[in-house]
Amino acid sequence: MTSSADLTSREACVARDSADPLRNFREPFVIPEGIIYLDGNSLGPMPRGAVEVLGRTIEQEWGRDLIKSWNSAGWFDMPARLGDRVGALIGAAPGQTLVCDTTSINLYKAIQAAIGLRPGRDVIIAEDESFPTDLYIVEGAMKSAGRSMKRRLIGADSPSIEALLDEKVAVAVLSHVNYRTGALLDMAAITRQLHDAGALVVWDLCHSIGVVEIAFDLDAVDFAVGCTYKYLNGGPGSPAFIAVATAHQATAQHPLSGWWGHAAPFAFDRDFRPDAGIKRFLCGTQPIISLRGVDVALDAMEGVEVAALRQKSLALTELFMARVAALLPGLQIVTPRQPALRGSQVGICLDKGYAVIQAMIARGVIGDFRAPDLMRFGFAPLYVRFQDVWDAAEILAECINAEVWRDPHFNRKLDVT
Repeated sequence: MTSSADLTSREACVARDSADPLRNFREPFVIPEGIIYLDGNSLGPMPRGAVEVLGRTIEQEWGRDLIKSWNSAGWFDMPARLGDRVGALIGAAPGQTLVCDTTSINLYKAIQAAIGLRPGRDVIIAEDESFPTDLYIVEGAMKSAGRSMKRRLIGADSPSIEALLDEKVAVAVLSHVNYRTGALLDMAAITRQLHDAGALVVWDLCHSIGVVEIAFDLDAVDFAVGCTYKYLNGGPGSPAFIAVATAHQATAQHPLSGWWGHAAPFAFDRDFRPDAGIKRFLCGTQPIISLRGVDVALDAMEGVEVAALRQKSLALTELFMARVAALLPGLQIVTPRQPALRGSQVGICLDKGYAVIQAMIARGVIGDFRAPDLMRFGFAPLYVRFQDVWDAAEILAECINAEVWRDPHFNRKLDVT
């Protein structure tokens, strides 16, 4: 399954789909007829079970059982219970992961906790090509750290992390998969490198969880954050997650010390006393209906091995890049061709890319665009088929060869691209 070299026709792709061990995982998702959905790296489709589960949550648990459902329906324990389910997908043993809040809020908590664990250090390393919110949160954490902090950027201050490491570095905030290029970093090697320098690491897993094998415990990762609405299909704006290594939980502190992070929330103590474990990283009351969306999304993935997802992901992206290169040899694919160096998306640079994406969407192929010139295509192995990949490459070529950017309709800028 790791190679698609034998897929030289659409018929061969259809045959591969028929033999795909993951073929039955497509059915639990709502994919509208005539749509090829290649934007799961931005928002996953709706699990079919969501309507029933969310309906029951609203009508029965909230509507009829009211406040009793905090106990009877298990609402109060959902962040930790779902956290363990998500933790299993990133190689984290139980008791180290919570589903809660947003990626930005969780990133802020993790950075501040890491800074607190390295009091004699005043440098944060980040990537020049990080998703912007990561850089914004780093900036905010520096301002509120209680001491003067400095930022060093990989790609701006130095092309590699090695030249930025010294005894002043407290923590590095790194994206496992680059949100633009799809390039995959070596988590094990980089984490070890940071630890050897006495620094901690916060990994952003937004573009890797659910499609890339992750070894949180094995690689001795300190902190990790990520979202659940991309490859995990938890729904628009579904709660994010935070993972904190057991080794740090007793001493790690963050400034958002809300009542859900208290050791005994319903004791209503005047002073904050943090939970002894992972729950200290909770803040306020969590969005139960949205958490149910994550719950049903994880149900839709039940029984699938991340290793199998990774194998198919690599084959899908390999096929797409090969077809695009064959049909449009002059197009600039920025995603690494080497399997070990890429996640589950393909980025293509084209100055007319926005119009091309809009034209593709009009023809039933949904990808997305990131300014100034990047077309992105995500390949979620749970529901994307090899025949979808073949057809998407053909439609991409048709749109470019037809010079669709000459149509003013496809150049009309939308708020969300």
